[in-house]
Amino acid sequence: MEWLKGPKMAVVWAALRIWLGYQWFVAGVEKLGGFDATGFLKGAIAKATGEHPAVQGWYAAFLENFALPNVELFNFIIPIGEVLVGIGLILGLFTTPALIAGAFMNLNFMLAGTTSTNPIMYTEAIILMVVGAAAYYWGADRFILPYLRDKFTNKKFNQQANV
Repeated sequence: MEWLKGPKMAVVWAALRIWLGYQWFVAGVEKLGGFDATGFLKGAIAKATGEHPAVQGWYAAFLENFALPNVELFNFIIPIGEVLVGIGLILGLFTTPALIAGAFMNLNFMLAGTTSTNPIMYTEAIILMVVGAAAYYWGADRFILPYLRDKFTNKKFNQQANV
């Protein structure tokens, strides 16, 4: 299994990461300036009825009692979140938080009864999280994370030495 995390496979993971980032970026940019989640939320709430509901009652209650009354917040954070996830994945910058945020959005879209590409994108995010550093070997994190680790480790060490 270690071969999956090696530098040779990192090319495959980089291609997958960039493709996934592009999907998020495009989806977010299309929503900037004119996105309204109201119809989506009402549709998801409506899918919580019947003998075999597509949306679980507890999630429909969350949508009805929190998301819908705060739809303006969601109208803002969804497009911005999608764009930021896209940029992070394309650049390989803060890749793990971007993957977690993207998977979380995919999970919420699926819980709201929307299939579309969400299961595929969710699965890709999980795979990229499993391969760990190989997902950003060809990305900005390869350089930025060691720098940040050294900066914060040395700062912490220096603070302790001055006590």
